[in-house]
Amino acid sequence: MSATAKISSIDKITSDSPVARSDDRYARGWHVLGKASTFTSEPQKFDVFGTRLLVYRGEDDQQVHVLDAYCPHMGADLSKGCVRSNSIVCPFHAWVWGRDGQCEDIPYAKRIPAKAKIKAWPSIEENGLLFVWHDPENNPPIDAQRPRRIDEYFSGKWTDWNMKEFEIQTHCRELVDNMADMGHFGPVHYSSISSFRNEQDGHTFTQYMEGGHDILTEGSTPMTSVATYEGPAYMTTTMTGAMDGTPMKVHLLVSHTPIDHDKFTIRFGVTMEKLAGLTEKQNQAMVDEYTQMNIDSFIQDVEIWDNKIRIDNPVLCDGDGPINMVRKWYSQFYMDVADIPEQITRHKEHVTQINNH
Repeated sequence: MSATAKISSIDKITSDSPVARSDDRYARGWHVLGKASTFTSEPQKFDVFGTRLLVYRGEDDQQVHVLDAYCPHMGADLSKGCVRSNSIVCPFHAWVWGRDGQCEDIPYAKRIPAKAKIKAWPSIEENGLLFVWHDPENNPPIDAQRPRRIDEYFSGKWTDWNMKEFEIQTHCRELVDNMADMGHFGPVHYSSISSFRNEQDGHTFTQYMEGGHDILTEGSTPMTSVATYEGPAYMTTTMTGAMDGTPMKVHLLVSHTPIDHDKFTIRFGVTMEKLAGLTEKQNQAMVDEYTQMNIDSFIQDVEIWDNKIRIDNPVLCDGDGPINMVRKWYSQFYMDVADIPEQITRHKEHVTQINNH
């Protein structure tokens, strides 16, 4: 039996499964493409949502624009073109595409075809990050789901995001499972958990955790963590702990964009409250070291993901954490908005009992 056939036979998705993942669409919501400061008038390409996007900052308006990357004329990749004012010029035939996706000029044509239009994707800049909105129904962004402003980031008392990227060979739901999967923190992350609680409310899902960590804590210094998904793909965590005997407070970013249904990109970021008495260079060295420590911990998950199959209806025990709860909550982003049942978005809390035998 081939590997593909094995996965298909074990991972059969039934129509009555309340937690089955969808393979015919990508999640509705805001997705991070990177630090906003990295986007310039030099076009960049992103393979996401089973297609390719073009991202550039306008020369005149200084706004970031996100368009479908493939020219509908003869299929050229517009990310290989150049920015002119606030538009993109195709490298193949020099058709000019505006920031709204409308063709503005064809240098050798008397008129522009009515069908000469490409999709312009909604995007915003918030918390030093660039977000793009994906919706399989092609509806505009939902106002209530705009990423919340992290006031501390703008205070001048915190470092800028230290960002890393990883490509993961599995469906992105495997990442979201971690919000409820208390049982993996000991075997995979060498963590000792003293309390573990989850809360869902509308489009948000939060994990509250306290305990120790062999990599991210020292001695008797406890680690506290409050991790919140805002929508299907943007998660930030506020953590306290210590490094080299110094108490620290950080915000972590763990945000993903699906490349296709079985592959996604993780964008992992750290911003740290600057330590009094240290220079900018010394604070940057601290956040660099802390970022690497978090990556060392995160890589432990990647090793598991790269060698597991997915199970849509797992056999669970009472100490696993509310995995079905988070999966039901997550499934709302794969449904038409009109079809979302109230029970998977209403406020709900779950406390996982700790068994330290």
